[in-house]
Amino acid sequence: MAISDIKEYAHLTDADVEALSDELTSIRREVTESLGEADAAYIRRTIGLQRLLDAAARLVIYDSRKPAGWALGTTALAVAKSVENMEIGHNVSHGQWDWMNDPEIHSSNWEWDMAGLSSQWRYSHNYRHHVFSNVVGMDEDLGYGVLRVTRDQPWKPEHLLQPLRNLLLAAMFEWGIALHDLYSEQVRARTATEKSAHTRALIGKIARQTGKDYLLFPALSGRRWRRTLTANLTANLLRNVWAYVVIFCGHFPDGAEKFTLTELENETQPEWYLRQMLGAANFRAGPVMAFLSGNLCYQIEHHLFPDLPSNRYADIATKVHALCEKYDLPYTTGSLARQYLLTLRTIHKLALPDRFLRATADDAPETASEMKFRTPLPQSGGTAPGRRVGLRTALTARANPRTRRRRTSPPIRGDHHA
Repeated sequence: MAISDIKEYAHLTDADVEALSDELTSIRREVTESLGEADAAYIRRTIGLQRLLDAAARLVIYDSRKPAGWALGTTALAVAKSVENMEIGHNVSHGQWDWMNDPEIHSSNWEWDMAGLSSQWRYSHNYRHHVFSNVVGMDEDLGYGVLRVTRDQPWKPEHLLQPLRNLLLAAMFEWGIALHDLYSEQVRARTATEKSAHTRALIGKIARQTGKDYLLFPALSGRRWRRTLTANLTANLLRNVWAYVVIFCGHFPDGAEKFTLTELENETQPEWYLRQMLGAANFRAGPVMAFLSGNLCYQIEHHLFPDLPSNRYADIATKVHALCEKYDLPYTTGSLARQYLLTLRTIHKLALPDRFLRATADDAPETASEMKFRTPLPQSGGTAPGRRVGLRTALTARANPRTRRRRTSPPIRGDHHA
């Protein structure tokens, strides 16, 4: 099923994993020591641009006389909301800009423009997701409790509905995240009073958020309130779908591996680094798409260094890619369309019981383990570890046994399995 021995799966020795960790630590140190005014100017400029775009979009919506003007304003508003949520809110809440000691741009103070509370999100995301990334039974972001995305999650009849659930989650992503974060807070709450306080806090945030978007701004538009209301509804829908696509493409396409609770036993920092590299996926993006995605097209780099400023991820990605080449590890990436189609395939396929699936539980596109590289022992029927080769080389060889040469760039996992 999921990976229980990450070093065996990665075909790396203890010394290899330690050396890889040292090089990643060196990257972190170089970036941290070089942070300065240019980085601070970037986030302040981004916040200013986002607020200007938001204001301009609302003016265009209010003043539009034709459908094209309304569509332009609504699209601009959706972009402004996406930038606020992903490049600003998400990254500020990770503490990426705490080193500036600016109380406005600090993880403890930032409240984003969406239904959920950023304070509740920080626990479920920064801790439960990033510390225990893709560990089945610990990472509550694996399917968000409504989707089956690995065979390690037992099939239930309700999963037959998950293609529909997936569509609803995309359209209502901010609401799904809000309820998901509340659930995480209530699970760790020790008293009924604490649970009630978390619920009241979320209700208060929802009241403020919906009041702003669906009462205040329409009221300020006077007789044009319907135009503003529908624009806000549409912009929120577009933002929800975009955020959903970006997040799912970073976590659920082929190659974003899953891990068992066994892997957490005595896990070292070097092994944690390796788990982040194998458990996340990137998608290719130019500067504009990278900005609009909150630089989460670099999901591998984000999981390695979640508290380093997002404007540095493009440079970090070059170094991480080189390390994957050096240690013969896959660097899981592809076009946005490809990564999303692979994700959709997993969601629709795993809606069915396992008996209808063709690949083995240890060698499926969406779920793999170290067992896939073990060879049967003669006569005994048991298994033994396979020959020590790099993971990327092993994956390539399994995809095409006649091909023994290494590829010039790490393959996309979708290339390896039928």
